[in-house]
Amino acid sequence: MVFPVPFGVTLIRLRSGPSPGRDPYGKPIPGPVVETPLPGCVVTPRQAAPAPGGSEQQARDTVIKGLTVYAPPGTDVRTTDRFRHRGLVYEVTGEPGEWGPSAFTGTAGCTQFLLDRITG
Repeated sequence: MVFPVPFGVTLIRLRSGPSPGRDPYGKPIPGPVVETPLPGCVVTPRQAAPAPGGSEQQARDTVIKGLTVYAPPGTDVRTTDRFRHRGLVYEVTGEPGEWGPSAFTGTAGCTQFLLDRITG
């Protein structure tokens, strides 16, 4: 995939800022959320549902809708980030990966990561 892409979409990264302190139990208090636009992304749908009747579905209706994102090379993505796409908020699933340069052209590769929206 060659970047920049001419018709890429802009995602909004939602990242907690620095912690203002700790709660009475010693856990860090989340800082204010900082919204940062991430332009030039390619977003594709991804189906990832838990096994029917598995422990993730006991006593609830679970819907998991996933997306695969191909972002410009060197994009800063953390596993704790959330992203807004088309008005919905998704969480990063797993570690983001760097494709590295193309073996054919030397062009820088994209940053790929998965997003999931879990309800229920």
